[in-house]
Amino acid sequence: MRAGRLRYLLGAAFHQLAWTEWGPTDGAPVVCVHGLTRNGRDFDALAEALAARGRRVLCPDLPGRGLSDWLPDPALYAPPVYVGALAHLLARLDGPVDWVGTSLGGICGMMVAAATGQPIRRLVLNDIGPQVPLAAMARIHAYLADSPRFADLAAVEAHLREVHAPFGPLTDAQWGHLARHSARPAPEGGLMLHFDPALATPIRARPPEAVDLSALWARVSVPVLAIRGAESDLLLRETLAAMAARPGVQVAEIAAAGHAPALMDPVQVDLVAGFLD
Repeated sequence: MRAGRLRYLLGAAFHQLAWTEWGPTDGAPVVCVHGLTRNGRDFDALAEALAARGRRVLCPDLPGRGLSDWLPDPALYAPPVYVGALAHLLARLDGPVDWVGTSLGGICGMMVAAATGQPIRRLVLNDIGPQVPLAAMARIHAYLADSPRFADLAAVEAHLREVHAPFGPLTDAQWGHLARHSARPAPEGGLMLHFDPALATPIRARPPEAVDLSALWARVSVPVLAIRGAESDLLLRETLAAMAARPGVQVAEIAAAGHAPALMDPVQVDLVAGFLD
């Protein structure tokens, strides 16, 4: 594993985008983009497996998450800004890439894939589709209601096991991995989650409402693997069925998972790797 950094221009200032990188530098690149409050280290298991298959895997931390810079204005925490930052990484790669996006990372992937001259060869959408129902958005609003502080790493892990139980059945080692990379020192002592609490501000600035990305989805023409957690409240079964009706779209449902499958166990890893191959 290698650490990567670049600077991207946003408004009148440059900010740092961080990522972890796996595999041979001359391998065909795969970009893996995480969900709303997560970070690129969520993909370590998938990245290691893809790297063993000869792929170059880059797992960025979106702005305000992980090791990437926090942004000065909460209003900047929005998908167009994330895609603008990621476009600098894509420009550095300067060629075709495969994209694995969980939730928000999948929205970013759809935005890139819908653009004229886009570089995505194959797109994996992990528990995200063209419609996000109101109930799921209300849950996200509630989840972002506070910024918890923790006495130690064990408390962080207990919190993640509760909040992210829909990731599916993970081992103790996997939960421990997520906890280690989900925590940072809090200014007042103890630990906080590894993202800027202000990223919730634009989401909570208005009442929750259903999201319709149909116009975006209609412009995506690359081969797609759509993965759904069987108990997901965000990607509904009928939405997945409608996606499957489109040519070039494969679908899969992961048992005992909700929003969103962690893509950490061998079956899920082989599913993604097989599609990308």
